[in-house]
Amino acid sequence: MSTREITFREALNEALREEMLRDSNVILLGEDIRYAMVSGVTAGLVDEFGKERVIDTPISEEAIAGVAIGAAIMGMRPVAEIMFAEFLPLAMNQIINAGAKVYARSRGAINLPLVIRTSFGMGAHGQNFESIFTHIPGLKVVMPSTPYDAKGLLKSAIRDNNPVLFFESRTLYTRSGPVPKEDYVVPLGEADVKRSGEDVTLVATGLMVHRSLSAAETLSRDGIDVEVIDLRTLRPFDKKTLANSVRKTGRLIITHEAWKIGGIGAEVIAQIVEEEYKHLKAPPYRVCTPDVVLPDDPLLEFLIPSEDDIVHVIKDVVKK
Repeated sequence: MSTREITFREALNEALREEMLRDSNVILLGEDIRYAMVSGVTAGLVDEFGKERVIDTPISEEAIAGVAIGAAIMGMRPVAEIMFAEFLPLAMNQIINAGAKVYARSRGAINLPLVIRTSFGMGAHGQNFESIFTHIPGLKVVMPSTPYDAKGLLKSAIRDNNPVLFFESRTLYTRSGPVPKEDYVVPLGEADVKRSGEDVTLVATGLMVHRSLSAAETLSRDGIDVEVIDLRTLRPFDKKTLANSVRKTGRLIITHEAWKIGGIGAEVIAQIVEEEYKHLKAPPYRVCTPDVVLPDDPLLEFLIPSEDDIVHVIKDVVKK
């Protein structure tokens, strides 16, 4: 495949455009998406596809989710945008009590091919709610960390017949990376080993993938070989890839921007320990944001895990 360097934002825009060209049932809806005022991801799409497929909505997250669910039930493939993850609670009733249950309550008669895109992390409000949705059967939860994964995972999410929550790190929108020009998808539910290693399994999501890779390079100078795994899909997460890595390294650490208590890290550790505890040489550990009410930027940077935080924890775990 021929590749070029584009940004995370541009990769998402390409995914939307290509899927709208491929399937006329794909529509976009959300607040100000015609003008791409916040994320910039939907820039230019209304000019190409018109106002009937790129639909500005009232300022009501519950209405956005409800209309998108109804459209999906009627055979469309809506991609709804909730500007900030902090606004997702306003749509919680529709997402959890309606969208997540359509397939099961119809006994498989009705699919719900719905994607809800949202931004999270540093910048704006700075909170992370992804773990709330990983708790809900019937939903899939996705969090890419690179332009390649962002495009491939969004295309897979749009083609999926289940409701997918698609979390986009605000910090990563301007990060560039190689993306093929040709059509491709990244399957949901598959983690990616971003760096192979023998001493420690380091699982990360979103921005923390990049900080983990930097930490792994720093630790390599001290002779510590870190395997970095990008979870990519949080529900269902790829337990097989993680288990194989832990059997090799004997140590497990997970890092994410979200709070420690109840975060995806706790669930990953619980499931791996249940089945692989005999392979662990040291207790697993989480490197997460402290359980405090988060301030606005720039103070937020001092709370989320840094490369130094990850390095310190790994050095401590390797000693055990």
